Amino acid sequence: MKLSIIMPLALILLSTACRKSASQEAKITASIPVEPLLYDPAQRLGQLFIEVQMEKIFPDGKTFADCTPKGNVDEIMKEYVRMRKEPNFDLKKFVADNFELPYKYSSGFKSDTSQSPEKHIQALWDVLTRKPDSRHRGTLIPLPNPYVVPGGRFGEVYYWDSYFTMLGLQKDGRTDLINNMIDNFAFLIDTIGFIPNGNRTYFLSRSQPPFFAGMVTILAEEKGEEIYAKYLPQLEKEYQFWMKGKAQITADKLSNLHVVRMPDGSFLNRYYDNSATPRAEMYAADVELSHTGKRPSADLYRDLRSACESGWDFSSRWLDDPTKLYTIRTTAIIPVDLNSLLYNLEMTIAKAYRIKNDQVNAQQYEAFALARSKAIQKYCWDAEAGYFVDYDWVKGHPTGVLSLAGMFPLFYKLASPLQAASSALVLTKNFLRPGGLVCTANLNGQQWDAPNGWAPLQWISIQGLRNYDQHKLADEIKARWVKLNVKTYKATGKMVEKYNVEDISLTAGGGEYPVQDGFGWTNGVLRGLLGEKPLKN
Repeated sequence: MKLSIIMPLALILLSTACRKSASQEAKITASIPVEPLLYDPAQRLGQLFIEVQMEKIFPDGKTFADCTPKGNVDEIMKEYVRMRKEPNFDLKKFVADNFELPYKYSSGFKSDTSQSPEKHIQALWDVLTRKPDSRHRGTLIPLPNPYVVPGGRFGEVYYWDSYFTMLGLQKDGRTDLINNMIDNFAFLIDTIGFIPNGNRTYFLSRSQPPFFAGMVTILAEEKGEEIYAKYLPQLEKEYQFWMKGKAQITADKLSNLHVVRMPDGSFLNRYYDNSATPRAEMYAADVELSHTGKRPSADLYRDLRSACESGWDFSSRWLDDPTKLYTIRTTAIIPVDLNSLLYNLEMTIAKAYRIKNDQVNAQQYEAFALARSKAIQKYCWDAEAGYFVDYDWVKGHPTGVLSLAGMFPLFYKLASPLQAASSALVLTKNFLRPGGLVCTANLNGQQWDAPNGWAPLQWISIQGLRNYDQHKLADEIKARWVKLNVKTYKATGKMVEKYNVEDISLTAGGGEYPVQDGFGWTNGVLRGLLGEKPLKN
């Protein structure tokens, strides 16, 4: 994490924490004292951080990144420098003496499987809710209002997870919590200019799939369309974050930050982390991976980080060779899901301006959306495959990887009826499994590939199909996914992060860490599906 990013954030947080709005609903409550410099473990702990991570004192690299120093960091470092010279220095004991382990949300929760899944999920909302942060602790960026965390190793809010969590909160009438979480995200946009991956200091170099507009829509459904106008400043500021650097793109410089100039002169977006160093939360894994290939380490690290911004960390979507993670090329890919999300953001901003009777700005954003929709059609529709795909802007052709990201154009009604019908056929042939939809058909050990299914992608696909009256397939996917979720809950008492949809007798696998339970977006999507009208026989 760069000092230039952290210092302004700390100062802005300090000045913003005590600010109060005139509206009771809109105000950001709480006074959050913060350190003059937000704590970045990789930078502040230096060699101690590297040594702990590379010696794998903790099985999960995220654990130490989330530990909280028990005392003054400078004093801890002085003691470390002194003690490590001693012949019997015990690094593990030193860490235990000087750092507090992160709390695992939902770890102590006891399920009662005699309860319905709905009752189980309703009970979990409070278990997974983190109270407003009264002070800055470790890497956690303080937020002024309550928020729902995923659970397991994830004890902070996550950006795109929260949209799918809100689907369940909406069904359970928790509008207050939805409002609080949106106000937290508005707070982050106002103070740092965007919503980071999560509220940790080591996430400040990237965002996640931009679902803020979707969250505002959920709240507007509950409170009325004036909500769009209320959050217009934050919607527009987020858009500016994703489009930053566009003005500096030239014929000789085709990309800048998140923006790429396409061959026809149109502009589309990519995922792009602003740092090119090993991830603090997976430091050892990144360093070790850099030794397996011949490419420059900085390029590898940026592409790994950028895949984390996508939320699909990791997937064959980003890999030249689907079996080799070091071939990752995230920044060379135009993701169809990201650009569909930004189309929705543009249309949502236009709607907010129309509510404010500002027709000039509304028309401008509608023009941006129209241009983007045409570019998505041109570069992301694969006529041969009959499906929407990602586009490799460096190589100049579609990636050829069929993934559930291709359902986002249907979710946001960017597809034609013929394209939707073709997509439904591709889903049935390539993705449909006994437990729902698999992310891709590639079986390679990555968690966003076969055999895994994830709640957010089931929701996007089901609702995308319904937008085009593909109800039979949508209902079949729903039935299979719900059955697997409920079966796993009854057998284990848990809702988990992801599921093996190919062999429904197994839990999911693959990825950098064990399957997590809790679990925010699984709860939200299942609750949303269970809250619908009964399936027709």
